[in-house]
Amino acid sequence: MATYTVGESQRKAAKVVGAVYLFDFVAVFDQFYVRGRLVVDNNAAETARNIIAHERLFRLGIAVDLVEMAALVVLATALYVTLKTVNQNLALLGVFWRLMEAVICVVMTLSSFDVLRVLSGAESLRVFEADRLHALATIYLGAHGDGYNVAEMFLGLGSTVFAYLWFKSRFIPRALAAWGVFSSLLLATCTVAFIIFPRFDDLADPACYIPIAIFELTMGFWLLFKGLRPSGIAPAEQVSP
Repeated sequence: MATYTVGESQRKAAKVVGAVYLFDFVAVFDQFYVRGRLVVDNNAAETARNIIAHERLFRLGIAVDLVEMAALVVLATALYVTLKTVNQNLALLGVFWRLMEAVICVVMTLSSFDVLRVLSGAESLRVFEADRLHALATIYLGAHGDGYNVAEMFLGLGSTVFAYLWFKSRFIPRALAAWGVFSSLLLATCTVAFIIFPRFDDLADPACYIPIAIFELTMGFWLLFKGLRPSGIAPAEQVSP
């Protein structure tokens, strides 16, 4: 098997990938802490009261989401720089799918501003009954959750492509890359299932998310502290006869 030395730009990009993978876990702040604390299932009035009483916390969750989306663009770019020598076309496909995830998440975040708007108590909204406004806020919160599922599908697809490239490159242990392929495909499959069979979410969540969380957490520490292996599959033009 022919080998080649990894370039300095790839090493630096891999460090960025590792850092962003770890930073991505900040995203749970909004999804699990903020919304988990403020949103009360099947109780629109109580949810509305919580958001009104903790508006600053709700807005902080929105800000964290937007920073997370910016980090996704950085991640996609760094993954491309690291893995484009393995297969440039597949690396581009992975980038486009991860960028789709980021775009959907940004649009999804706009629904959170709609929640704040209908609960603002503005004079123009006083023609509506409080119960109707609370119900409308709940609809916007639900739209956020639906958007999250769609975005996660593209996350799974893009991550599958990049995990395959990691596996092919041998830049990291192949067992770790294989786990990445499995966990990414599982996530993409589960999110499609959630869309088709809504009740499947109750059975499979969080089991569908744990494997890819383990993969990204492990990758984050590996790339930051171990870095890329010194050799992998050589580009065709570098292979000796």
